[in-house]
Amino acid sequence: MKKNIFIKNKLWAIILVAQFLLFYVLSKFEFAIDFFAKLYEWKKDFHVALFSKLDFSVGDFIYILIIVISLISIYKLIRFKKVKTLRNVFIFLNVSYFIYQCFWGMLYFQTPIIEKLEKKKINNENLKQLTLRYLELSKETREKTSEDENGVFRIKNLDEIKLEILKQQQFISKDINSKKAINVLAVKPSLFNSLMNYTGILGYYNPFTAESQFNPNIPSTQLPFTLAHEMSHQLGYAREQEASFIAYICSKNSNNIDLQYSNQLYVLKSLLRNLSKSDLAFVKHVINQFSVKMKRDRNYEISFLKNNEGVISDFFGVTNDLFLKSNQQDGRITYSYFINLLISYELK
Repeated sequence: MKKNIFIKNKLWAIILVAQFLLFYVLSKFEFAIDFFAKLYEWKKDFHVALFSKLDFSVGDFIYILIIVISLISIYKLIRFKKVKTLRNVFIFLNVSYFIYQCFWGMLYFQTPIIEKLEKKKINNENLKQLTLRYLELSKETREKTSEDENGVFRIKNLDEIKLEILKQQQFISKDINSKKAINVLAVKPSLFNSLMNYTGILGYYNPFTAESQFNPNIPSTQLPFTLAHEMSHQLGYAREQEASFIAYICSKNSNNIDLQYSNQLYVLKSLLRNLSKSDLAFVKHVINQFSVKMKRDRNYEISFLKNNEGVISDFFGVTNDLFLKSNQQDGRITYSYFINLLISYELK
Protein backbone atom coordinates (compact mmCIF):
# COMPACT_ATOMS: atom_id res chain seq x y z
CA MET A 1 0.00 0.00 0.00
CA LYS A 2 2.81 2.37 0.95
CA LYS A 3 4.52 1.54 -2.32
CA ASN A 4 1.38 2.48 -4.29
CA ILE A 5 1.16 5.80 -2.48
CA PHE A 6 4.83 6.45 -3.19
CA ILE A 7 4.25 5.75 -6.89
CA LYS A 8 1.40 8.29 -6.84
CA ASN A 9 3.75 10.82 -5.27
CA LYS A 10 6.22 10.21 -8.07
CA LEU A 11 3.39 10.75 -10.53
CA TRP A 12 2.53 14.17 -9.04
CA ALA A 13 6.20 15.11 -9.13
CA ILE A 14 6.39 14.12 -12.79
CA ILE A 15 3.24 16.14 -13.54
CA LEU A 16 4.84 19.20 -11.90
CA VAL A 17 7.96 18.87 -14.04
CA ALA A 18 5.74 18.35 -17.09
CA GLN A 19 3.96 21.62 -16.26
CA PHE A 20 7.30 23.44 -16.14
CA LEU A 21 8.10 22.15 -19.61
CA LEU A 22 4.59 22.77 -20.96
CA PHE A 23 4.42 26.43 -19.96
CA TYR A 24 7.99 26.98 -21.11
CA VAL A 25 7.06 25.68 -24.56
CA LEU A 26 3.80 27.67 -24.60
CA SER A 27 5.74 30.86 -23.78
CA LYS A 28 7.44 30.51 -27.19
CA PHE A 29 4.17 30.62 -29.16
CA GLU A 30 2.33 33.87 -29.79
CA PHE A 31 -1.10 32.23 -30.08
CA ALA A 32 -0.69 30.71 -26.59
CA ILE A 33 0.46 34.00 -25.05
CA ASP A 34 -2.46 35.77 -26.73
CA PHE A 35 -4.88 33.18 -25.32
CA PHE A 36 -3.72 33.77 -21.73
CA ALA A 37 -3.78 37.55 -22.22
CA LYS A 38 -7.40 37.31 -23.39
CA LEU A 39 -8.19 35.00 -20.47
CA TYR A 40 -6.87 37.66 -18.09
CA GLU A 41 -8.96 40.36 -19.77
CA TRP A 42 -12.04 38.15 -19.61
CA LYS A 43 -11.78 37.42 -15.88
CA LYS A 44 -10.17 40.72 -14.80
CA ASP A 45 -13.23 42.73 -13.69
CA PHE A 46 -14.78 39.89 -11.71
CA HIS A 47 -11.47 38.81 -10.21
CA VAL A 48 -10.49 42.30 -9.02
CA ALA A 49 -13.98 42.93 -7.63
CA LEU A 50 -14.15 39.56 -5.86
CA PHE A 51 -12.34 40.61 -2.67
CA SER A 52 -12.44 44.39 -3.13
CA LYS A 53 -15.16 44.99 -0.53
CA LEU A 54 -13.10 43.45 2.27
CA ASP A 55 -10.88 45.93 4.10
CA PHE A 56 -8.07 43.45 4.79
CA SER A 57 -5.85 41.66 2.29
CA VAL A 58 -7.39 38.27 1.58
CA GLY A 59 -4.29 37.25 -0.36
CA ASP A 60 -2.03 37.95 2.60
CA PHE A 61 -4.36 35.97 4.87
CA ILE A 62 -4.14 33.04 2.44
CA TYR A 63 -0.34 33.31 2.43
CA ILE A 64 -0.34 33.15 6.24
CA LEU A 65 -2.50 30.01 6.13
CA ILE A 66 -0.15 28.46 3.59
CA ILE A 67 2.85 29.18 5.81
CA VAL A 68 1.14 27.62 8.84
CA ILE A 69 0.00 24.55 6.89
CA SER A 70 3.46 24.19 5.33
CA LEU A 71 5.13 24.20 8.75
CA ILE A 72 2.67 21.57 9.98
CA SER A 73 3.31 19.46 6.87
CA ILE A 74 7.08 19.67 7.31
CA TYR A 75 6.69 18.61 10.94
CA LYS A 76 4.55 15.63 9.93
CA LEU A 77 7.02 14.59 7.25
CA ILE A 78 9.95 14.69 9.66
CA ARG A 79 8.17 13.34 12.74
CA PHE A 80 5.80 10.75 11.29
CA LYS A 81 7.20 10.28 7.76
CA LYS A 82 3.69 10.32 6.34
CA VAL A 83 3.90 9.76 2.60
CA LYS A 84 0.33 11.02 2.20
CA THR A 85 1.47 14.41 3.48
CA LEU A 86 4.08 14.54 0.72
CA ARG A 87 1.42 13.73 -1.85
CA ASN A 88 -0.75 16.59 -0.59
CA VAL A 89 2.23 18.93 -0.91
CA PHE A 90 2.79 17.89 -4.53
CA ILE A 91 -0.91 18.28 -5.33
CA PHE A 92 -0.91 21.76 -3.80
CA LEU A 93 2.22 22.74 -5.78
CA ASN A 94 0.70 21.46 -9.01
CA VAL A 95 -2.59 23.30 -8.57
CA SER A 96 -0.91 26.53 -7.40
CA TYR A 97 1.60 26.54 -10.26
CA PHE A 98 -1.11 25.88 -12.84
CA ILE A 99 -3.32 28.70 -11.52
CA TYR A 100 -0.37 31.07 -11.31
CA GLN A 101 0.71 30.45 -14.89
CA CYS A 102 -2.83 30.70 -16.29
CA PHE A 103 -3.71 33.84 -14.32
CA TRP A 104 -0.39 35.65 -14.41
CA GLY A 105 2.85 33.89 -15.34
CA MET A 106 2.21 33.77 -19.08
CA LEU A 107 1.57 37.53 -19.16
CA TYR A 108 5.30 38.10 -18.73
CA PHE A 109 5.72 37.02 -22.35
CA GLN A 110 3.28 39.49 -23.93
CA THR A 111 4.50 41.71 -26.75
CA PRO A 112 6.66 44.40 -25.09
CA ILE A 113 5.26 47.93 -24.99
CA ILE A 114 8.51 49.22 -26.51
CA GLU A 115 7.48 47.67 -29.83
CA LYS A 116 4.46 50.02 -29.91
CA LEU A 117 6.66 53.10 -29.56
CA GLU A 118 9.05 54.73 -31.97
CA LYS A 119 12.48 53.72 -30.78
CA LYS A 120 14.78 56.56 -29.80
CA LYS A 121 18.52 56.37 -29.40
CA ILE A 122 19.57 56.83 -25.80
CA ASN A 123 22.70 58.83 -25.06
CA ASN A 124 23.98 60.78 -22.10
CA GLU A 125 23.00 64.07 -23.69
CA ASN A 126 19.26 63.39 -23.96
CA LEU A 127 19.31 61.67 -20.56
CA LYS A 128 20.85 64.78 -19.02
CA GLN A 129 18.35 67.09 -20.72
CA LEU A 130 15.46 65.00 -19.43
CA THR A 131 17.03 64.89 -15.97
CA LEU A 132 17.27 68.67 -15.79
CA ARG A 133 13.68 68.99 -16.99
CA TYR A 134 12.42 66.64 -14.27
CA LEU A 135 14.56 68.40 -11.69
CA GLU A 136 12.76 71.66 -12.44
CA LEU A 137 9.37 69.95 -12.54
CA SER A 138 10.02 68.33 -9.17
CA LYS A 139 11.14 71.60 -7.60
CA GLU A 140 8.10 73.42 -8.95
CA THR A 141 5.60 70.74 -7.90
CA ARG A 142 7.16 70.34 -4.45
CA GLU A 143 6.30 73.97 -3.67
CA LYS A 144 2.60 73.14 -4.04
CA THR A 145 2.57 70.15 -1.69
CA SER A 146 1.91 69.82 2.04
CA GLU A 147 4.47 69.06 4.75
CA ASP A 148 4.53 67.49 8.18
CA GLU A 149 5.93 69.19 11.30
CA ASN A 150 9.47 68.27 10.20
CA GLY A 151 9.08 69.90 6.80
CA VAL A 152 8.91 66.55 4.99
CA PHE A 153 6.44 65.93 2.16
CA ARG A 154 3.06 64.72 3.42
CA ILE A 155 0.20 63.20 1.41
CA LYS A 156 -3.08 65.05 1.78
CA ASN A 157 -5.50 62.26 0.94
CA LEU A 158 -4.40 58.74 -0.02
CA ASP A 159 -7.90 57.59 -1.00
CA GLU A 160 -8.17 60.43 -3.51
CA ILE A 161 -4.89 59.31 -5.07
CA LYS A 162 -6.20 55.75 -5.48
CA LEU A 163 -9.34 57.01 -7.22
CA GLU A 164 -7.31 59.37 -9.39
CA ILE A 165 -5.08 56.53 -10.59
CA LEU A 166 -8.15 54.46 -11.38
CA LYS A 167 -9.57 57.37 -13.39
CA GLN A 168 -6.33 58.03 -15.29
CA GLN A 169 -6.09 54.39 -16.36
CA GLN A 170 -9.12 55.02 -18.57
CA PHE A 171 -7.28 57.68 -20.57
CA ILE A 172 -4.07 55.86 -21.49
CA SER A 173 -3.46 56.22 -25.21
CA LYS A 174 -4.73 53.30 -27.28
CA ASP A 175 -1.44 53.43 -29.16
CA ILE A 176 0.19 52.12 -26.00
CA ASN A 177 -2.52 50.35 -24.07
CA SER A 178 -5.06 47.90 -25.46
CA LYS A 179 -6.24 46.69 -22.06
CA LYS A 180 -9.58 47.75 -20.65
CA ALA A 181 -9.58 49.86 -17.51
CA ILE A 182 -10.90 48.49 -14.25
CA ASN A 183 -13.56 50.29 -12.24
CA VAL A 184 -13.04 48.74 -8.83
CA LEU A 185 -10.46 49.54 -6.17
CA ALA A 186 -8.65 46.55 -4.69
CA VAL A 187 -5.55 48.22 -3.25
CA LYS A 188 -4.83 47.39 0.37
CA PRO A 189 -2.09 47.81 2.97
CA SER A 190 -0.12 44.61 3.38
CA LEU A 191 -0.55 42.54 6.53
CA PHE A 192 3.22 42.06 6.34
CA ASN A 193 3.98 45.80 6.33
CA SER A 194 6.26 45.68 9.40
CA LEU A 195 8.35 42.95 7.76
CA MET A 196 8.31 44.82 4.44
CA ASN A 197 10.15 47.71 6.10
CA TYR A 198 13.20 45.45 6.21
CA THR A 199 12.86 43.86 2.76
CA GLY A 200 13.03 46.87 0.46
CA ILE A 201 9.71 45.78 -1.08
CA LEU A 202 7.33 48.71 -1.51
CA GLY A 203 4.34 46.74 -2.79
CA TYR A 204 3.29 43.63 -4.67
CA TYR A 205 0.44 42.15 -6.69
CA ASN A 206 -1.28 38.91 -5.69
CA PRO A 207 -2.22 36.98 -8.86
CA PHE A 208 -4.45 34.58 -6.94
CA THR A 209 -6.77 37.24 -5.47
CA ALA A 210 -6.02 40.12 -7.91
CA GLU A 211 -5.33 42.44 -4.96
CA SER A 212 -2.58 45.03 -4.96
CA GLN A 213 -0.76 45.40 -1.66
CA PHE A 214 1.44 48.26 -0.51
CA ASN A 215 3.56 49.09 2.50
CA PRO A 216 1.90 52.09 4.21
CA ASN A 217 5.07 52.79 6.21
CA ILE A 218 7.30 53.83 3.30
CA PRO A 219 8.13 57.53 2.77
CA SER A 220 5.26 59.56 1.36
CA THR A 221 7.41 60.48 -1.64
CA GLN A 222 7.34 56.83 -2.75
CA LEU A 223 3.80 55.84 -1.83
CA PRO A 224 1.66 57.41 -4.62
CA PHE A 225 3.86 56.03 -7.40
CA THR A 226 3.93 52.63 -5.68
CA LEU A 227 0.12 52.60 -5.74
CA ALA A 228 0.10 53.51 -9.43
CA HIS A 229 2.66 50.78 -10.15
CA GLU A 230 0.75 48.02 -8.35
CA MET A 231 -2.55 49.10 -9.92
CA SER A 232 -0.87 48.87 -13.33
CA HIS A 233 -0.27 45.20 -12.59
CA GLN A 234 -4.04 44.83 -12.12
CA LEU A 235 -4.54 46.08 -15.67
CA GLY A 236 -2.52 43.10 -16.88
CA TYR A 237 1.05 44.40 -17.10
CA ALA A 238 3.23 41.72 -15.55
CA ARG A 239 6.68 43.10 -16.40
CA GLU A 240 7.90 45.36 -13.60
CA GLN A 241 9.36 48.01 -15.90
CA GLU A 242 6.17 48.18 -17.97
CA ALA A 243 4.03 48.50 -14.84
CA SER A 244 6.25 51.43 -13.84
CA PHE A 245 5.87 52.97 -17.30
CA ILE A 246 2.07 52.73 -17.21
CA ALA A 247 2.15 54.17 -13.68
CA TYR A 248 4.30 57.02 -14.99
CA ILE A 249 1.80 57.82 -17.78
CA CYS A 250 -1.18 57.76 -15.40
CA SER A 251 0.62 59.98 -12.89
CA LYS A 252 2.04 62.37 -15.49
CA ASN A 253 -1.42 63.15 -16.86
CA SER A 254 -2.98 63.61 -13.43
CA ASN A 255 -3.89 66.90 -11.78
CA ASN A 256 -3.27 65.46 -8.33
CA ILE A 257 -0.22 67.31 -7.01
CA ASP A 258 0.92 64.56 -4.63
CA LEU A 259 0.75 61.94 -7.37
CA GLN A 260 2.61 64.24 -9.76
CA TYR A 261 5.41 64.89 -7.29
CA SER A 262 5.89 61.21 -6.45
CA ASN A 263 5.98 60.40 -10.17
CA GLN A 264 8.42 63.17 -11.03
CA LEU A 265 10.75 62.08 -8.25
CA TYR A 266 10.61 58.47 -9.44
CA VAL A 267 11.54 59.51 -12.98
CA LEU A 268 14.28 61.84 -11.72
CA LYS A 269 15.82 59.14 -9.52
CA SER A 270 15.63 56.57 -12.33
CA LEU A 271 17.46 58.93 -14.67
CA LEU A 272 20.10 59.74 -12.06
CA ARG A 273 20.57 56.06 -11.30
CA ASN A 274 21.32 55.34 -14.96
CA LEU A 275 23.60 58.35 -15.35
CA SER A 276 25.56 57.43 -12.22
CA LYS A 277 27.14 54.59 -14.20
CA SER A 278 28.75 57.01 -16.66
CA ASP A 279 28.78 60.52 -15.17
CA LEU A 280 28.77 60.56 -11.39
CA ALA A 281 29.86 64.20 -11.28
CA PHE A 282 26.71 65.26 -13.14
CA VAL A 283 24.55 63.22 -10.76
CA LYS A 284 26.12 64.90 -7.73
CA HIS A 285 25.64 68.30 -9.36
CA VAL A 286 21.91 67.62 -9.92
CA ILE A 287 21.41 66.40 -6.35
CA ASN A 288 23.05 69.58 -5.09
CA GLN A 289 20.49 71.52 -7.14
CA PHE A 290 17.58 69.95 -5.25
CA SER A 291 15.45 72.54 -3.50
CA VAL A 292 15.67 72.75 0.30
CA LYS A 293 12.32 70.95 0.57
CA MET A 294 13.40 68.21 -1.83
CA LYS A 295 16.60 67.71 0.17
CA ARG A 296 14.54 67.21 3.32
CA ASP A 297 12.47 64.59 1.50
CA ARG A 298 15.61 62.87 0.22
CA ASN A 299 17.20 62.84 3.67
CA TYR A 300 14.07 61.25 5.10
CA GLU A 301 14.16 58.52 2.43
CA ILE A 302 17.83 57.84 3.20
CA SER A 303 17.09 57.75 6.93
CA PHE A 304 14.23 55.28 6.38
CA LEU A 305 16.47 52.99 4.34
CA LYS A 306 19.32 53.10 6.85
CA ASN A 307 16.98 52.36 9.75
CA ASN A 308 15.60 49.29 7.98
CA GLU A 309 18.52 47.87 6.03
CA GLY A 310 20.05 44.50 6.84
CA VAL A 311 20.33 40.84 5.91
CA ILE A 312 16.60 40.50 5.19
CA SER A 313 16.72 43.38 2.70
CA ASP A 314 19.71 41.80 0.93
CA PHE A 315 17.99 38.41 0.82
CA PHE A 316 14.75 39.75 -0.66
CA GLY A 317 16.68 41.91 -3.12
CA VAL A 318 18.60 38.93 -4.48
CA THR A 319 15.48 36.74 -4.48
CA ASN A 320 13.48 39.34 -6.41
CA ASP A 321 16.36 39.76 -8.86
CA LEU A 322 16.39 36.01 -9.56
CA PHE A 323 12.59 35.93 -9.92
CA LEU A 324 12.61 38.74 -12.48
CA LYS A 325 15.36 37.08 -14.47
CA SER A 326 13.47 33.77 -14.44
CA ASN A 327 10.63 35.59 -16.20
CA GLN A 328 13.06 37.07 -18.74
CA GLN A 329 13.10 40.53 -17.14
CA ASP A 330 15.91 42.78 -16.06
CA GLY A 331 16.58 42.48 -12.37
CA ARG A 332 17.17 45.29 -9.92
CA ILE A 333 20.68 45.87 -11.30
CA THR A 334 19.45 47.63 -14.44
CA TYR A 335 16.58 50.01 -15.19
CA SER A 336 17.39 50.44 -18.86
CA TYR A 337 14.05 49.13 -20.14
CA PHE A 338 12.07 51.75 -18.21
CA ILE A 339 14.48 54.42 -19.43
CA ASN A 340 14.05 53.20 -23.01
CA LEU A 341 10.27 53.46 -22.64
CA LEU A 342 10.58 56.87 -21.01
CA ILE A 343 12.84 58.30 -23.72
CA SER A 344 10.68 56.88 -26.52
CA TYR A 345 7.61 58.48 -24.95
CA GLU A 346 9.10 61.82 -23.88
CA LEU A 347 10.95 62.48 -27.14
CA LYS A 348 8.17 61.41 -29.49
